[in-house]
Amino acid sequence: MSSPELISTIRTSELLPLLDSDDRLYMIDVRDPDEVADWQIPGVHNIPLVQLEDRRSEVPGDAHLVVICAMGARARQGAEILASHGVASSVLEGGMAAWASTYDSVTGNFAEATVVQLRRRGKGCLSYVIGAGTTCVVIDPSLDLDRYVRIATEHQWAITHVLDTHLHADHLSGARGLVARTGAALWLNPADPFSFAFEPLVDGRAIELTPGVQLTVASVSVPGHTEGSTMYQLGDYAIFTGDTLFLESVGRPDLADQAEPFAHSLYRSLHERVLPLNDAIMVFPAHYGAAVPVHTGEFVARPLGELRSTLPALALSEDEFVAWAIASVKDRPPNYEHIVLVNAGREALGSEAAAMELGPNRCAIA
Repeated sequence: MSSPELISTIRTSELLPLLDSDDRLYMIDVRDPDEVADWQIPGVHNIPLVQLEDRRSEVPGDAHLVVICAMGARARQGAEILASHGVASSVLEGGMAAWASTYDSVTGNFAEATVVQLRRRGKGCLSYVIGAGTTCVVIDPSLDLDRYVRIATEHQWAITHVLDTHLHADHLSGARGLVARTGAALWLNPADPFSFAFEPLVDGRAIELTPGVQLTVASVSVPGHTEGSTMYQLGDYAIFTGDTLFLESVGRPDLADQAEPFAHSLYRSLHERVLPLNDAIMVFPAHYGAAVPVHTGEFVARPLGELRSTLPALALSEDEFVAWAIASVKDRPPNYEHIVLVNAGREALGSEAAAMELGPNRCAIA
């Protein structure tokens, strides 16, 4: 018989700071191994629910235990098993479905500009608010529009421009919704097949953040992941590379079923547009994978010079790069075809948005 007083709940927003600060934290994911292998919170220990009774000796008795599953029901059963043996634990409220929409943020200054990086921890998605003076731009917003409006309000900024780095395949874009809510201008690269109204980008088109000060966000076309992939350069300080360059890899070229020509384009974009930049410029990607450590208060970003020496793909010849890129891509993002159609404006978004986005991002070459 379990003791109810030994079972509590914890929200993902409460779990998030513990990932860095609680040495006693021990997370048990009771889903089946294939579910955990596909998508997990970093640091979990997988003990499937059907094995928990027999493997309870593996659970440290002096730890801060958090039990996790897809939605919360199996985790509750796991907590009841532990409680029947006098072990206290917390059930992660909403499970991995709640983790998918859990955010934190980091803020830092680059010359006269302030960069706010929003991290969607369950998806590995990154978006940005870049502001100076009284205005700001938003790059790659999610559907959680309130977050961007709140950040702008807190800094007394007006959102004047909304930008996507490309036609996303792994998550739903909030760009059109944010434009409708704020009246901002929507700038996109017409090389991607968007079917709604926007202001078309041309290479080098810039937004001046502070009048009279030469600090601009300028667009740079970097086809390869998609035809319309675009990075945005904040002076000589930072580049927002979308899915062209990540901290652990580069963007996959196969999602449009043209892997070889896109891989050639990606190689040229990296070597002609990105790598000639200075070593000190900070690389801010649109995603990060499981291999990238994420810490409270620290940007998910690296100097370009560091990536030159840590990413083997950047040292390959063009033929070697193309062969590697084609051979290395694996499973495509869940629901990516439907997500692309919605983001392109070719299908309406219904009530299934949350379900469509569940699972990890898979836009990097593994």
